[in-house]
Amino acid sequence: MLRIAQFINLFLLTLVSGVFWGTWFSLSRSIESITPQTFLEVGKSMMANLGGPMSILFPLAILSTLPVLYGMYREHQKRDLLLVSSGLVLFIVALAGTLMVNVPIDRQINDWTINTLPPDWPQIRDRWEFWHAVRTFASLAGIACVIAGVMHVPDSGLATSDDTLQTERTSGSSSTYAQASARQT
Repeated sequence: MLRIAQFINLFLLTLVSGVFWGTWFSLSRSIESITPQTFLEVGKSMMANLGGPMSILFPLAILSTLPVLYGMYREHQKRDLLLVSSGLVLFIVALAGTLMVNVPIDRQINDWTINTLPPDWPQIRDRWEFWHAVRTFASLAGIACVIAGVMHVPDSGLATSDDTLQTERTSGSSSTYAQASARQT
């Protein structure tokens, strides 16, 4: 059951990160060179396309992390639990920035026309862009943490074969040493 919850969680979080990454990668890096008219057209189109779906997807993706955390807690996967928890915190940071900065600016921009652009619109656009970068990279770091946690490499799997051999040699277990030597060949 945990594996199903992890799959759903990774899928949803990846969709959220993908929306942010795609926007940052394709638009944000050149946003200062876009004309005011194009800025308004593209911005309003993106808000219309993303506003509704992301208002459902983003919270759902975050909530889908809770069953994963519960399952990891029950299975005593402490390191994985810490990684996924860290990812959750990073996605919450991204959501907080979105709700406190980006969405209010989006609402302002949605009311603008080329004739009603405020004189400080470039500064407002740059503030939106800064917080978009914050949420983008928070979500990317978050998805990396969740992926690392879901991969679940057992503690014993972290040791190299040489480390395993050395540990087994010093423990005096010749049968274990022989088994470890056989694994290496």
